[in-house]
Amino acid sequence: MSTRTARRVIVGCLVALVLILLPVKIYPVLALDILLWGLFAVSIDLLLGFGGLLSFGQAAFWGSGGYTAAVLATRLHVAFPLAVLGSLIFVLALALPIGYLSIRTRGIYFAMVTLAFAEMVFYVVNEWRPVTGGENGLQGIPRLFPGLDLNNPLVYYYAALPLVIVGYAAAYRIMHSPFGHVLVAIRDNEARAQALGYATPRYKLLAFVLSAALAGVAGGIHTIAHGSAGLDLVHWTTSGTAVIMTILGGIGTLWGSVLGAALVLLLQDWLSTTTRLTDATGIVTGALFVAIVLGLRRGIWGSVSLWLKRGKAPQQPEALTPAPAGPQPAGVVAAEQP
Repeated sequence: MSTRTARRVIVGCLVALVLILLPVKIYPVLALDILLWGLFAVSIDLLLGFGGLLSFGQAAFWGSGGYTAAVLATRLHVAFPLAVLGSLIFVLALALPIGYLSIRTRGIYFAMVTLAFAEMVFYVVNEWRPVTGGENGLQGIPRLFPGLDLNNPLVYYYAALPLVIVGYAAAYRIMHSPFGHVLVAIRDNEARAQALGYATPRYKLLAFVLSAALAGVAGGIHTIAHGSAGLDLVHWTTSGTAVIMTILGGIGTLWGSVLGAALVLLLQDWLSTTTRLTDATGIVTGALFVAIVLGLRRGIWGSVSLWLKRGKAPQQPEALTPAPAGPQPAGVVAAEQP
């Protein structure tokens, strides 16, 4: 076994151990929220970090997936995994036309167009009261699975964990595949990628749809976990929160998004339960965001990774530079010329 393979096996075992013990160290609902919001942030990082596309409409897919799973479980009594699968299918169908129109724009215009589509989804969810419940939302969403009592939060965590792992594995495979490398090339220089023969609009559309799929699956699992679906799922502030998580962890790092999600959620939980400063959560989170952006330009994960790479890099001996012509100041010795 090579050193690289052994390292991957060790890292995989450590990650599995953390996932198994996480709901034991913190309560299961928060543990699952960290993984789901992390997957949501990863979906944004797929667009922003690898495709160079900043979307403020990602909540449309997170919320649509959540409402789809809620309707399937509440009205049709569909089992939990099938409800999440229904979320995936619906979000794919929704993301295709939105992505087809959105990728025709760039930069801030792309962000504004995605935000506009998200507001349209918010309006539909709010007005379609017979299905979505409008402002009241959907309550009492059952957790159905033959042979298992998913009402126990710990049992639901372990039941949802395989789906979450599949989502992360899909994100990792996408970002480390030839497709992911082409996305990075498009982000760095789209004109050059087109000159090399790549149909860049197709790649960006596929990245948009895959990103929406990850967000939709995470939203479906999250809604069933909490037993309710409200308008906050499709509100633009939900997209903003996920963008903050991505930037805090590090854009283009994949796992940094999970770290950013854990930091924000644990901070919110600590402020609301230990210090009773529920109203000050936004102020503290905002101050932390400003501090990290100013002090760690690449985010937490990105900055730490850069420091580790610099520490492992061999030190190069300083090259001798010839002394300038003319008289030298006192105390300066010119280097010998070869």
